[in-house]
Amino acid sequence: MKSYKIFSTLVALTVMSTMSCTNKLNTVPIDPLVKTSGNVYDTPVAFKGGLAKLYASIGISGQNSNFTEPDIAAADQGTACFMREYWAAEEVTTDECINAWGDGGLVEYHGGIWSDQNLYVGLMYNRIFVNIAYCNEYIRDVNAKLGSLPSGLSVSTVQQYLAEARFLRAYFYECAMDMYGNVPFATEADLPGTFVPKQISRGDLFKYVESELLAIQTLLAAPATNEYARVDEAADWALLSRLYLNAQVYSGTQRNTDCITYANKIIASGKYSLHPNYQQLFLADNNADRDEIILPFAEDGLNTQSYGDVTFIIHAGVGGSEDATNEFGIASGGWAGNRMTNTFVTKVFPDATGKTDQRAIFYTAGQTLGPIADPTIFAEGYLSAKWKNVTSTGAVGSNNTFVDTDFPLFRLGEVYLNYAEAVLRGGSGGDAGTALTYINALRERAYGGKTGDITAAQLNLSFMIDERGRELYWEMFRRTDLIRFGLFTGGSYLWDWKGNVKGGTATDAHLNIFPLPASDLQLNSNLKQNPGY
Repeated sequence: MKSYKIFSTLVALTVMSTMSCTNKLNTVPIDPLVKTSGNVYDTPVAFKGGLAKLYASIGISGQNSNFTEPDIAAADQGTACFMREYWAAEEVTTDECINAWGDGGLVEYHGGIWSDQNLYVGLMYNRIFVNIAYCNEYIRDVNAKLGSLPSGLSVSTVQQYLAEARFLRAYFYECAMDMYGNVPFATEADLPGTFVPKQISRGDLFKYVESELLAIQTLLAAPATNEYARVDEAADWALLSRLYLNAQVYSGTQRNTDCITYANKIIASGKYSLHPNYQQLFLADNNADRDEIILPFAEDGLNTQSYGDVTFIIHAGVGGSEDATNEFGIASGGWAGNRMTNTFVTKVFPDATGKTDQRAIFYTAGQTLGPIADPTIFAEGYLSAKWKNVTSTGAVGSNNTFVDTDFPLFRLGEVYLNYAEAVLRGGSGGDAGTALTYINALRERAYGGKTGDITAAQLNLSFMIDERGRELYWEMFRRTDLIRFGLFTGGSYLWDWKGNVKGGTATDAHLNIFPLPASDLQLNSNLKQNPGY
C-alpha cells in the first residue's frame, strides 16, 4: 500500500479545464495565492504532485479524502469513482456478479436492459472523460514548461512524467473504446472552451491508443525500476498485449501476433514471476507481491480514502454470516451487495470448495446455493472471499473502513493467459507447447502441484474462457472477455437473470457496447448514438 498524495494546487487544474483559454490565462497573476498554469508548476514537487492526481483519479472521486471537493456531482461520491464504475461495468453486467441492492441502474446492468438514461452508464462515461481532461491539461501545461523548468528538475525526468501521463490517457481512452465504441475525442492540442469535441470511430481510436503506447516506450522507466505503483515499460507492454488481444473487436482486424510479441517482452524481461500464493495477491500487504504485479493502483487506508476503489469491492461483497471484522478486516457487517451467480461458479469451478483449485475462494455458510430466485436477496448465491483487508499474516489493515489492499491493474497471470489465447487464435511468435506450460504454471499454483495440469488436447478456446474466469474473476475482465468469445450477448450462453429473466434469455448484440449518455448527445451535436439505442 502506498498513497497517492495530491497537492492542493491541483485544484487549480480542475477549474482551468472548464475555462475558456485566452491570452490572459497565460499571464502570471499578481496575487501569489492565485494558481494558474503560469505558476502552479513552479517547484519540482508540483510536477510530481500533478502526476499524482492523474494516478489518483483511478480510485478517488475528488481533490481530498473527506469528499467535500468532488470532481463529478453524484448523490454518492463512491459511485463517481473510475474503479467502482469500471468494476460494475465489467462484473455486474455478467455472470460473475449480481447485486442485491435493487439500485436503479444496477438492476438494469445485470439484466442487460440499460438505456442512454442509465445512471451508471452516465457516471462511467463522465468519469472517463474527466480523467482524460486531467491528463490533457497536465500534458499541455507541463509541455509549456519544458523550456523553463525549476532548479533541480531535469528535462528527462519531466519527459518521463509526460510519458506516464500519456499512458494513463491511453488507458482511459482504451476503456472508452471498449465500453462506448465511437466517442468524443480531444488531446492536449485542443484548448478547453474553444471547441466542441468531434466523434472518433472505434477503429481510429484503436490506432491512436496504439500509437501513443508505442511512442512513449523509450521514455518510460525500464521494467520494475520505477517507484511503486507508477507506470514503466512493462505496464506499457501489458496494455498493448491486452489491446491487441481485443483488436478484432475494436478494429475488425485480429492482432494476435502482436499480442504475443508484447507478452513475450514482459516475460523475457525476467523481472516477473508468479507469486507462489494466489490469495495473497488480493490481501492488504499485496504491495509486497511485486514479483507478479506489474502495475497496481495503490491503496492506503489512512491516506487514500474512497468508497470507490477496493474498499467498495470488499465492503459490497461482505454480508450474511461472514465475519466482517476478523475475516475481511472491515468494521461493519458489510454492505451485502455483490455475489456470484450460480451459473458462473458451477460452470467454471468443477469443485467450488477450494480444496482442489485454491482459486475457488467462496463463502457458502448460510447461503442458498443454486439458481438465484430473487436478485435482491443477498443470502442467495456464492459469496466471493477473494479480496480482503487483512494481511498475509492475518493482521487487519491500517483502517477498518478504508482498505490497504492494492488493485493489480496488470499482472503476470493475465499476460500468461493472453499469450496462450493469442496462440490458440493463430498468432505467430509463440507456440502451443509454451502456451501449455504457462497455463499449467497457473494451475500448479492453484492446485499446489501438478494434479490440475491439463494436456495439449484440452487446451482450446472453450477451456480458455473458463480458465480466464478462474484466474481473473472480480478483476474487471469478464464483460470484455465474454464479448471477445461471442458469449456476452445472444443465447449461446445464459446465466442467472441474463436478459432480466430468472433462468437467463438471449440478448441483442447491440448491448456489446453501451450507449452514449443522452445528456452528452444533447450537449454535443457532433455525436451520433450507438446502434440499437
